[in-house]
Amino acid sequence: MINELRQHLARLQKPAGITDGPAALPLGLPAVDDVLGGGLMRGALHEIAAGSEAHLPAATGFALGLAALASSEAVRGASHKHLIWIAEDMALAESGAPYGAGLDAFGLSPQRLVSVAVAHRHDLMAAMEEALRCRAIGAAIGEVRNGALDAVAVRRLSLAASESGALALLLRAQPAHDASTAATRWVVETVSSVIPGRREAANPESIAPAAAYGFRARGLTSASRNDSEFGAPRFAVHLTRNRRGPSASWILEWRNPDERFVLAAHAEPVAAPLRHRSHQKVA
Repeated sequence: MINELRQHLARLQKPAGITDGPAALPLGLPAVDDVLGGGLMRGALHEIAAGSEAHLPAATGFALGLAALASSEAVRGASHKHLIWIAEDMALAESGAPYGAGLDAFGLSPQRLVSVAVAHRHDLMAAMEEALRCRAIGAAIGEVRNGALDAVAVRRLSLAASESGALALLLRAQPAHDASTAATRWVVETVSSVIPGRREAANPESIAPAAAYGFRARGLTSASRNDSEFGAPRFAVHLTRNRRGPSASWILEWRNPDERFVLAAHAEPVAAPLRHRSHQKVA
């Protein structure tokens, strides 16, 4: 009787959107999945913030990578669901709209993308909540600018995601410090990529558009992007909040042919170890 009461209390106290077992979306990286408790939790809200405005393309790429993993898993399971991207007008004006060819190169079919533009923050939260309650939606991305979010609206997003099992991603332009029911919080920054055929790293100043990889209509397109000038997109991801485990940081690289993330070593050149010289004195 006491054990039953404890289990009942545990279910009541469980945060909205946190589920067990098959609801996890594995990233295919044991080092990351173990920290996440098996993978990124479906039926939950996750916040992805850029380290600053300059890193927003990288945060966008990371969010789309997660959406691509969810989409590929749905295709393998013969469940053809859509991705919805809801953004504020100001976000679209400053960052550009989703670019179909860039999404397709990232493994996301433009035919399954539904984009929505809203004028106000409360309209975005309401539209995202309605989208999450739709069984045809596998993942929803809500892009907001700066400022705190309505705690009640965020709670409703978590509840809507838990009911449908969809992946809910809030994309923010800067790290947030407000209260949230999100299962995880990430801060993403750009990292120097390795240029194909070269040993040196790409110029860090050019990584921001390179990490976007043509996701935005105002960014690089397939016609203007030269693949020989940029390596595969790399992201410095910092898991700052994790309901199921500790915080952690990794450098991830998106492998386009495989449509998955891999752990990447830092792209900065590393000096070769000094050879032992008996005549050298140690101070």
